[in-house]
Amino acid sequence: MGEMLFNDDDKVVQVAMQIVIEAGDARNAVGKALDCAAKFDFAGAKEYMEEAGSHISQAHNAQTEMIQSEIAGTENIQPSLLFNHAQDTLMTVMSEIHLTEKMLSVFERFYDRMNG
Repeated sequence: MGEMLFNDDDKVVQVAMQIVIEAGDARNAVGKALDCAAKFDFAGAKEYMEEAGSHISQAHNAQTEMIQSEIAGTENIQPSLLFNHAQDTLMTVMSEIHLTEKMLSVFERFYDRMNG
């Protein structure tokens, strides 16, 4: 087995894991928002989308801080498959949030039109 190139104290690993966890929590909240929409509970859906927004903001801020640290020269970030995965997860979930926001808007307008 190859030598480990990082340990649990590695800042890149810590930030990557923070991004993955926060993005995963955001994805879970988006799923719950869609579950609410399926029951025509648009108020509940909006609450879950706010939760998703909070989680994705924390993930994005962690990524931004790491990038800014490297640009400022305070961190030397070595190429990391884990950090790349974290960034990919962040971008994917951000897209899911954006699409879900649009879908909820359409669903709610359609529901209001059908029942109004």
